[in-house]
Amino acid sequence: MSRTFGQKALFAALIPALTFSSMSAAPSGAQSSAVAPISAKDKTEGAKYHPQLMAEFGGAMTGPQAVYVQTVGRKIAVAAGGSPASEYTVTLLNSSVDNAFAIPGGYLYTTRQLVALMNNEAELAGVLGHEEGHVDAKHSARRQSAATKNTILGVAGAVLSGVFLGNSQVGQILQKGFLQGSQLLTLKYSRKQEEEADSLGIQYLKKAGYDPRAMSTVLQSLANQNALDARLKGVNDQVPEWASTHPDPAGRVRTTAGLAGAGGGALNRDTFLSKISGLTYGDAPEQGYVEGRSFKHPIDKMAFDAPSGFYLINSPQAVMVGGQAGKGQFTTAGQFNGDLDAYVRGVFTAFATANKAQLNPSPVQRTTVNGIPAAYSVARVNSNNSQVDITVFAYQWDATHAYHFMTITQAGANVFDPMFQSVRRLSAAEAAALRPRRLVIVTVKKGDTIQTLAKRMAYTDAPLDRFLVLNGLAAGATVKVGQRIKLVTY
Repeated sequence: MSRTFGQKALFAALIPALTFSSMSAAPSGAQSSAVAPISAKDKTEGAKYHPQLMAEFGGAMTGPQAVYVQTVGRKIAVAAGGSPASEYTVTLLNSSVDNAFAIPGGYLYTTRQLVALMNNEAELAGVLGHEEGHVDAKHSARRQSAATKNTILGVAGAVLSGVFLGNSQVGQILQKGFLQGSQLLTLKYSRKQEEEADSLGIQYLKKAGYDPRAMSTVLQSLANQNALDARLKGVNDQVPEWASTHPDPAGRVRTTAGLAGAGGGALNRDTFLSKISGLTYGDAPEQGYVEGRSFKHPIDKMAFDAPSGFYLINSPQAVMVGGQAGKGQFTTAGQFNGDLDAYVRGVFTAFATANKAQLNPSPVQRTTVNGIPAAYSVARVNSNNSQVDITVFAYQWDATHAYHFMTITQAGANVFDPMFQSVRRLSAAEAAALRPRRLVIVTVKKGDTIQTLAKRMAYTDAPLDRFLVLNGLAAGATVKVGQRIKLVTY
């Protein structure tokens, strides 16, 4: 049995020292400052956290695509004028979530999924330049001093507290430690800092000889992808501009376009497309596959289904479950010694210890789910003027491995019971039928149209919309013979 989910890392203590900047939650504008060389202190700190980050975000990819991303990342970092190219470690992460971030010490990261959304080399340089801008402006140091006064919000945690927890103590706990799942956790910068990082990124693009308008176009693609994802999940998790430190996506696109001006410079579209062809798109086999409300893991041969009205988000460390009536995650707590009752209690204890919380779980109950030994317990916690239930539902997969859900719902709500009961083993044939998707580059031929090309996408839901967003095309766009475009196929 492979431990493909790994142990869920609790990053509450680690986060203040990092400078996460999710490109899906970042904004625009600002001024330049002198860039200092990478210090010995930053190198030491970066080297300390780099392995932990790679493990949490799916690990580093290798091969020509990773080498290409490193080359572009070093080029844009050197354009900042701080240190030579050899001082920078640029990592292509094996993650299916659109994300990019940086930490001091010359460490830049982007996920393969975000790279697949881009349409030219200048956009890749723009994303990494934005992240380098945060480091060069020493935003992390400023955020560390404010970390004790400001809430660190993960995407899931923010939604959790916003739905029904309010600004309660429980909400604070959950934001910091409950649903931190890998790529979903991001340390927010202030609006001014995000604007400065955008401005610096655009300056770096110009210095490196790239078209600075690429910053605006990649942000537009990301905004379109976020909107499509939300529509496909049937949710609207976007926070209005007036309620966030982050400007709305449309406003950010306009602002960066204005900063770029008339543009001019290299896009290197053909080179970029050739270099990224063959990237794994979406979930990787070792992380399992999310298809609508179903999760299936071909290696561990397991599956479960989220209830109607909920959606799933996969990550290297956990599967997130989202919806208006509750939130949760599916993962493993690590080593299992065969005692399922102790495993359940251990999950609660680890959570309470990491978050300095007091929980009084109910006695562990034993059951069987589709022939799989299972156990569960519930801790009821006060939240403002109401109560919520935190549930741990665990499964003994074999003699040395167990997995569990950890969920939160309003007290007495049993919305996740169908999901708990849906966990099952896959047959060898079912597991073998699960295949990864790949990004391929094709040349438009005579007779090809947007519609015929979209039908070749490896999706049954919204293939046309997916095709348009993937290629940065607007509704009603056309393609020309000889044009190179991206497709996602099995």
